[in-house]
Amino acid sequence: MDMVLTLLFALVSLSLVALVLLQPGKSAGLSGSIAGGAETFLGKKKGINEKLESFTKYAAAAFMVLALLLTIF
Repeated sequence: MDMVLTLLFALVSLSLVALVLLQPGKSAGLSGSIAGGAETFLGKKKGINEKLESFTKYAAAAFMVLALLLTIF
């Protein structure tokens, strides 16, 4: 059980690092923030950045749960 949790923890942590590094920086400038706000306001399709953000949230939640489980066991 410990070996499976440790392996899963390592995979989730590597994927979390990769997801964070794949995201663009928030310093896109004023034009980037205006374009992003317009896309959100007009309800366009989700882009790759929004998908990366949601995957990062799920990976972070899995990371925290696995870290807690490894600490308990």
